[in-house]
Amino acid sequence: MSNDTSSTPEIPETASSGDVAWVLASTALVWVMIPGVGYFYSGMARSKNALSLIFLSFVSAAVVSFQWWLWGFSLTFGPSPNKFIGNLDYAFFRNVNNLPSNDDTNGQKITASSTLPVIAFALYQCMFAAITPALAIGAAAERGRILPTIVFIFIWTTIVYDVIACWTWNVNGWSSVLGGLDFAGGTPVHIASGAAALAYSLALGKRNGHGTEEFKPHNISNTAIGTALLWFGWFGFNGGSELAANGRAALACVVTNLAASVGGITWCLVDFRLERKLSVIGFCSGAVSGLVAITPGSGFVGAPAAVVFGICAGIFCNLAVKLKHLLDFDDALDVFAVHCVGGFVGNILTGVFAQKSVISADGTDLPGGWIEGNWIQVPYQLAGSVAGIAYSFVITYLLLIIMNKIPGLSIRSTEEDETAGLDISEIGELAYHHIEKLITANNDDDKNKENVHKIDSNV
Repeated sequence: MSNDTSSTPEIPETASSGDVAWVLASTALVWVMIPGVGYFYSGMARSKNALSLIFLSFVSAAVVSFQWWLWGFSLTFGPSPNKFIGNLDYAFFRNVNNLPSNDDTNGQKITASSTLPVIAFALYQCMFAAITPALAIGAAAERGRILPTIVFIFIWTTIVYDVIACWTWNVNGWSSVLGGLDFAGGTPVHIASGAAALAYSLALGKRNGHGTEEFKPHNISNTAIGTALLWFGWFGFNGGSELAANGRAALACVVTNLAASVGGITWCLVDFRLERKLSVIGFCSGAVSGLVAITPGSGFVGAPAAVVFGICAGIFCNLAVKLKHLLDFDDALDVFAVHCVGGFVGNILTGVFAQKSVISADGTDLPGGWIEGNWIQVPYQLAGSVAGIAYSFVITYLLLIIMNKIPGLSIRSTEEDETAGLDISEIGELAYHHIEKLITANNDDDKNKENVHKIDSNV
């Protein structure tokens, strides 16, 4: 592969215009998911913190896009003799040109695709890297300072996401070599973000009033809009991971839609047995949990299995929400319950239901799961899942503790700022104009009380 970046590379003869078009369209679909996360989280927070969560989702896309160009893609997919992290051969997108992704001029194929230019693959994978920290920071909602969060996103993507993605998807990564199956990000995206969310919530501590005040979602319509954007974009998230416009990609889209549908209905029914109400928030959470669970298996399982994925995700993720009450931690938006638990459930079920007939649809030769007598597959899935949880949680917690000791990077907002809301204290803008009027009125009341107190004192 030439090191000359000044010349314009030509598209190789093996490139497929259909495959390139599908991957680029999928890239756009996954990008839409990032503001979708912001709206999903915004609706479940209180109105005085609504804009900060939408803002952070956009910031995640911007910061990680730069990090991915700088060195993230290279650390994830560059030559990795240690099976843990890549090198810097592709830093600054150096050598990332229009050669096919399976070119091995540098001694290592990037993917198995022979019809996709490296640059298209790099851009597509950038979206996965960008959405992952956007998912994680939901646990810090309503009390995490924004500037330190931006610094956290850059560092965390480098030392956590890139590492886990490398061992999962790099052809030399230890989990990939071992035989772990993860089609679209059960471990690098969902388990990593969910475990990081748990670490973030513990490092930050609980919100003021936690346990005594009721933190109700302020705008369920925003959450529904966010769910729609996520569901819509997930067709590119899972279907695009085939890196080709073919039948296996179509089946990945089918199982994605089915698992989301069953997950949403299941969560609603689990809640209905207690509340005797059909909850919109419950359906949205269940749909997302189904999407999370099917992610690692979307290119490995058939439609009947997708129903099982949706049911299990709806039940186990719903029950996992109760953990924050039992263990008394403040995961503000249930990121751990939906993404870490959902990703874990999906990884294990992939080891059970993976089918050779699905995998081999594009000529890939991999063993199936337990239903086809491959009994070692679930232990492989378990190894990758547990390693992902442990690594993400420990490194995230240590990173936040270190940041908290650096002047200017303390991660927790002050009590006054938290009371006022991060929108006004950290951004200086509000999602809703009537909040500003309310704050002004409250400030005027405080001033009036002070004036009355001064008059009484003088008298």
